Amino acid sequence: MDNVPSTAHRVGHGHAGVFRISPVAEETTASLICRLAGRYGLQPKAVLSNWQWRNHPPRHATGSARADAEVLLNATGRHVLAGLCGVEQDVLSCALPAWGQEDSRLRADDAAPAAAWRIGRVLVGPVAFGCRLCAARRTGTTVRVMKYAPRWDRVCVRHGRWLLDADADQPLEHLDLRGLPEVAAAQRRWAGVVRRAVRAGAEPERVFALAQAVVARWWEQALQWQRETIWPRRLHQVAGGDAGDDLERWRIVGRDTVIFPEVVAVADALLDPAMAELVWADSGAGRPRALPAEGMFCRRLGERLGRGWLGPLAATDHGGPLIAWMGSVIRLRRGAGGPPGYDNDPWWLRQEHQAATMAGQLRVLGKEKKAPGSGTMWRAAVPAEQRRLITSTIESAEEQLLQLRGVHSGPTADVARRLLRGLGHSAGLIENAWKRTALAAVNGGVPLEEVAQWVEVPVEVLRQMLTAGRQENGG
Repeated sequence: MDNVPSTAHRVGHGHAGVFRISPVAEETTASLICRLAGRYGLQPKAVLSNWQWRNHPPRHATGSARADAEVLLNATGRHVLAGLCGVEQDVLSCALPAWGQEDSRLRADDAAPAAAWRIGRVLVGPVAFGCRLCAARRTGTTVRVMKYAPRWDRVCVRHGRWLLDADADQPLEHLDLRGLPEVAAAQRRWAGVVRRAVRAGAEPERVFALAQAVVARWWEQALQWQRETIWPRRLHQVAGGDAGDDLERWRIVGRDTVIFPEVVAVADALLDPAMAELVWADSGAGRPRALPAEGMFCRRLGERLGRGWLGPLAATDHGGPLIAWMGSVIRLRRGAGGPPGYDNDPWWLRQEHQAATMAGQLRVLGKEKKAPGSGTMWRAAVPAEQRRLITSTIESAEEQLLQLRGVHSGPTADVARRLLRGLGHSAGLIENAWKRTALAAVNGGVPLEEVAQWVEVPVEVLRQMLTAGRQENGG
C-alpha cells in the first residue's frame, strides 16, 4: 500500500488508477465516483476535478447536498471515468442507468471531459440508499452506495433492512425489518403479481402505483380506525420500539415500509378477474345502481387484507382511487367508456390521487413546525381527523356530482327526481364541508370576524352555527 498516495495523486489528475472499482447494479454514476474517491483516500472533489462542470450540484432548500444527485458525462468524460475505475465502458453501461444519457449542456463534439449535475429521481427514477452491509461484503469497506430502486424492491432480505428514499432531507438510510418478516415476504410475492399483471396486459409499475395510492389513502385515515392494530405495531417496530413524541415524523418516514404488504395484496386483488366480477355484481350488472356500502367487492378485499371490518370504510370513501378503479371496471364492462382514455383505463391514476412522497411530506412538516400561533400551517392547526372529514366530504360531493352528469335519459319525472335528489344531497355535503372548514379555521386561531366575512354570514349567526357544530361533534 506504500504506492497508494502517489496513485491517488494521479487519479486526482486524470490518469488511470491501479484499482478496479466495479459498479453496483443500478448504481448512480455520482455514487460510483464517490466510491472511487474513497478507495484512493481522496475527497470526492479531488476526483471531480477530472471533468469540466457545466453547473453546480443540486441541493435541498436547507442548503444540504442531495443524496440523489446524479452525474451525466459526455463521451470523453465517460472514457475518463472508465479509465479511472479500470472497468470497460460496456460494463458501466449495463450497470449505471444514467450512463450514456444526454444533456443539452454537454456538446457531443466537445473533446474535453465534461459533466453536468442532475437529480436522479427526475432523470431516471426513485433513488434509494444502498445497504452498507451488502456494500461492505462486496467491496471490503463500509461505504455509502446510491442506487435506483423502485419501491417494490426496497427490502435487503439478507440483512433485514428497508432501504429509504434518498431524495428526502433526513439522516436515516434504512429501517430495521428483522421483526417484520411479512415485509420481506411481500417483496417475494410481488414477483407473482408482476407475472399476473403481464398476463393481464397491464404494466406492473402502474398497478403498483394505483395499489400504493389506495393503501396510502387508508394510511391517512387509519389514525381514526380503532380496530387497526397491525400498522401501529409495525410502525413502532421500525421506529426502534416506540415512535414516542415524534409520531408524525415516523408516520411519514415509515409509511412505505409499514403498508408494503397491504400494497402488494391490493395489487394482487385488483388483478384478480374474480374480484372484478364482484365489482360488476355490486354495480347491478345489467341493471345499474349505486355501489352499496356493504358491497361484496370491498368486503372481500377487506378479508384478503385480514381486516374484515374494512369493507364498508373502503366502499364509502367516495372520490378516492379505489372507487375510481371500480368505476373504470364498470364502464369497460358496460361498454360505456367511450374511446380509449383515462376514464376507461383502470390503471390510470389521477394526479390528486398519487401518494405523497416522503420528501414532500417532510418539507410540509418542516414548514408547519416553523409557523406558530395564528399563522400556523393548516396541517399543524387542524387535527388529522378534521382534515380527513373535510376532504372526505368534499370528495363525496364531487363523486355525487360526477354521477349526475350521465342522468339525462328516461321519463322526465324520473330524470328530474334523480337530478334534484342528487343535487340536494351534494348541496348538503358542500354545506357540511364549509361548516367544518370554518370551525377548523376558528379553532386554528383565525378570527371569527374574518371567517364570517369569507363565508358571507353574519358573525352572530356563524357563532351559533359553529357552537351547534361543536355540540354535534361532542366538542
